[in-house]
Amino acid sequence: MSAVEHSAKTPHSDHAYTSADELIARVHKYDPSADGELIRRAYAFGREMHAPQKRYSGEPYHIHVVDVAMNLAELRMDTATICTGLLHDTVEDTPATLAQIQREFSEEIAHLVDGVTKLGKMELSSKRTQQGENLQKLVVAISTDVRVLIVKLADRLHNMRTLHHIPKVEKRERIARETLEIYAPLARRIGINRICVELEDLSFKYLNPAAHESIVNRLNDLRTRHSDAVSTVSQAIGQRLMLAGIEPRVFGREKRPYSIWRKLERKGQTFDEIADIYAFRVIVPTPDDCYRALGVVHQTWRCVPERFRDFISTPKPNNYRSLHTTVIGPESVRVELQIRTEEMEAIAESGVAAHWRYKGQSYGYDAASARAAGGDPLERLRPFMEILEQGGDPDEFLEHAKLEMFADQVYAFTPKGELIALPSGATPLDFAYAVHTELGHTCVGARINGRDRPLRTQLKNGDVVSILRGGVRQPPPGWEDLVTTGKARAAIRRLVRTSERDEFERIGKIMAEHAFRREGKTFREDDLADAMSRLEMESLSDLYLALGRRRITTSDLLDAAFPGRTDDREEMANTRDLIKDEKARLYVRGRGLTQGVSLHFASCCSPLPGDRIVGLLEPEKGVKIHTIDCEALSDFDSGDPDLWIDLGWTPEAESNAVSIGRVRAVMHNEPGVLAEIATAVGENRGNIANLKTIKREPDFFEMQFDIEVFDARHLSNIVSALKMCESVVDAERAKLDQEDE
Repeated sequence: MSAVEHSAKTPHSDHAYTSADELIARVHKYDPSADGELIRRAYAFGREMHAPQKRYSGEPYHIHVVDVAMNLAELRMDTATICTGLLHDTVEDTPATLAQIQREFSEEIAHLVDGVTKLGKMELSSKRTQQGENLQKLVVAISTDVRVLIVKLADRLHNMRTLHHIPKVEKRERIARETLEIYAPLARRIGINRICVELEDLSFKYLNPAAHESIVNRLNDLRTRHSDAVSTVSQAIGQRLMLAGIEPRVFGREKRPYSIWRKLERKGQTFDEIADIYAFRVIVPTPDDCYRALGVVHQTWRCVPERFRDFISTPKPNNYRSLHTTVIGPESVRVELQIRTEEMEAIAESGVAAHWRYKGQSYGYDAASARAAGGDPLERLRPFMEILEQGGDPDEFLEHAKLEMFADQVYAFTPKGELIALPSGATPLDFAYAVHTELGHTCVGARINGRDRPLRTQLKNGDVVSILRGGVRQPPPGWEDLVTTGKARAAIRRLVRTSERDEFERIGKIMAEHAFRREGKTFREDDLADAMSRLEMESLSDLYLALGRRRITTSDLLDAAFPGRTDDREEMANTRDLIKDEKARLYVRGRGLTQGVSLHFASCCSPLPGDRIVGLLEPEKGVKIHTIDCEALSDFDSGDPDLWIDLGWTPEAESNAVSIGRVRAVMHNEPGVLAEIATAVGENRGNIANLKTIKREPDFFEMQFDIEVFDARHLSNIVSALKMCESVVDAERAKLDQEDE
């Protein structure tokens, strides 16, 4: 028998590590059909490839991959996954190739090793963008096979257990932070709680060592002083259930340091104020026994109000099922109980890994058992793929993904009774996007429990939500502020980006047409091929987009289209591009250019429908709208033909749009003044949206009113009505403050 097959000691360490025989024996305990010879060959291959390498501890690198494989065996994973654990670093860190892995082992193992390898080095760099890119790679890899993620979790677990060997404090902290922010939440996402809680505790130890040490010391003290309490409570609960004819397995578990720390932070409590340091698990044979046991407990001991949760009838999205309650138990001790079956316990601890099982002649993932247990936990990974599909840069993806990973849950229902799990603080708009992206895009309102509610309303557990749809597929400005989920934010940003591109392309095409007209040339798109080549543009769409965003000027386009032309700037000085066709004229709600996308209103003059307006094209931002007599226009170069864009209001805007106009009024300081103001505004079909006191004196005070109006004439009529009020000294149209832009 070779040395590979025995527990061995390295020349540099006294550390005894697992032999191939021990690993195979561990796998055979749960999978008698496992190919032991294949595992043995993977063990030997990994040892040979990693032979020259050492870890920070000075131990052979091979110890790491063997421990990763043992972690996977603890999760009862299949043979291919065990072999992947032994081989996961060979392609990246040794001369071994993927083709060699496929030839020596199997295509399946090569695929898994490739998935892990493509992740690259996942250590957190100092750049946030690198972390976002790493997470993107991880999501792409696990989307094809969740075993890639399980291997990475087993890998990260061993790295965290040995993190103390890394000499640089900064590097330890970076790795710990990434573990806490990325890997631990992903482990919880697919229900592998045993790995999640250990990763959290290990990360906490390095990120806040003082707090970790303090909590550990307090727990050690409690353990010494209350060593008998756990067994006393366990025996009392067990005996009471047995008298009721229920065969339980009862045991108490100390809560983990990081869990305690989160509770201290969340509730603002001290350690002494936390009454439920210990949680007791009651394991019973069947789901019916769970409810029977709950009844016995509640009839025996007084239940703590608002501390009961039923995760059996309504499982968590990762398939977690259990009954949670807190009672004032034996000897008046506050006791937190989790009541579940053995199957529920396995899923609670191992999540998706609990659904790998031996059936017939094979061992593998049992999707049917997952569905029977409450739903496929792999669905919990779908939101990350949907966020990735929305596009955006790595930083955006990281932001949205963290929104998905770090949140307590709230459970709402569709009118048909479908359960939708959302983060705490989610709104009806989040709900709409969770059901379907298109439903979110066209959402115009919501009914919660049969009553109309604002879209910013925070949902509560048990709410029944009905989404009202409209026909416009363009989110209004500020919609992103109404959502909390990463999926919703990513979808909104993608839609805005698409709208931006369409509108900037439209602006660019019109600018090109007018530039050709100024030159006395006929504009034909077919004749732009040479110009596109000279400007290094791949398509007309890219060309128009560059013009619309002012990345290039119309002069650049003309020079490329007509090499050697004479640029007569003096002749062009007062020529402006006119955008007044039906599609491109300014109409804020419905069609044309869109406020907050390619159109932005200047606060210096606050244009309203009916005002004569002009646009200034700002690089990358779009068109800023000013009134034609705005003093700020004098600051801009009138000789730049690309700068100015004349705009008109569409008939729809002049008749249908509701805008905000601002009025400042000086009034007598006497009772009933505001009532008189409100009456005057209401009688003239206006609506006060906001008001603010600017200056207050004993006899007079000045106030600012934001009023919903149809157009400039409507606002002028309201100002005239205010001037007719006896209590109003003066009133005038005002401009928006810079801070309100």
